[in-house]
Amino acid sequence: MANSIAKFKKYIDLLDEVYKQSAKTTVLDTAGTLIQQGANANEIIVPKISMDGLADYSRNSGYVQGDVTLTLETMQYDYDRGRSFTVDAMDNEETAGVAFGRLASEFIRTKTVPELDAYRFAKYAGTTGISKVSSGATLSGGTDVLGAIVTAQNVLDEDEVPSEERYLFITPSLLNLARNVDLTKSKAVLDDFAAVIKVPQSRFYTAIDLADGTTSGEEAGGYAKASGGKDINFMIIQKQAVLQYQKHTVNKVVSPEENQKSDGWMFFFRAYGLTDVYDNKAAGIYLHHKA
Repeated sequence: MANSIAKFKKYIDLLDEVYKQSAKTTVLDTAGTLIQQGANANEIIVPKISMDGLADYSRNSGYVQGDVTLTLETMQYDYDRGRSFTVDAMDNEETAGVAFGRLASEFIRTKTVPELDAYRFAKYAGTTGISKVSSGATLSGGTDVLGAIVTAQNVLDEDEVPSEERYLFITPSLLNLARNVDLTKSKAVLDDFAAVIKVPQSRFYTAIDLADGTTSGEEAGGYAKASGGKDINFMIIQKQAVLQYQKHTVNKVVSPEENQKSDGWMFFFRAYGLTDVYDNKAAGIYLHHKA
């Protein structure tokens, strides 16, 4: 059985590849070296600095003294989700290991990744201070899509958001409309981004509800568009505006021999992380949504 465990462990090592291939928000991940632990285990601290601007220089008295304020912004980890599954040893044996192997990969691909993307987009969309369209709108043609993106870029430019590391997240249908416009025009607009990333509408809402897995009606877990949520058309996110970090991810396998409850393979998954926006950099996010 040790050989079987080894094979499953090798398989689990590949699960991170499933996440990187399927998730749309990984390009925004913050390097772990930039994370500083706070006073409590569930928080981190971020230094914030503000200062006075230039003043007139006097040839008699010299410089005008300015003030510098350094404060610490505390951010708490806000995402802690998990599940466990059991596959009977005989069910797994009679399917040549497919039952358990597919369970793990399909759970990551079809449940974990979409929810994490949806949670992050909804969190960014609901942040106070971001830039967004004045009222929801349905973009029906490629020219409309490109015009809305140009308007968004102008807003970011006027707010002096760095042009580097700007990512355009957009639904596949709208991106296809944009690309069907004159190639020169669409290329000129879309090439301004570090990357253009297609996001399925099922992950792209301004607000979602997370099922707790225990309340009546929520046993299946997962997420759903919130009653007040709106479909997102596209978002532009400058990477330095967000703090996106997975502190702890568990992919754990327990063999039937180690399982004290039943004769079955057990799979455990847990994701614990942080999704937030820097207070001083909220202007680095632009949201365009439907009515």
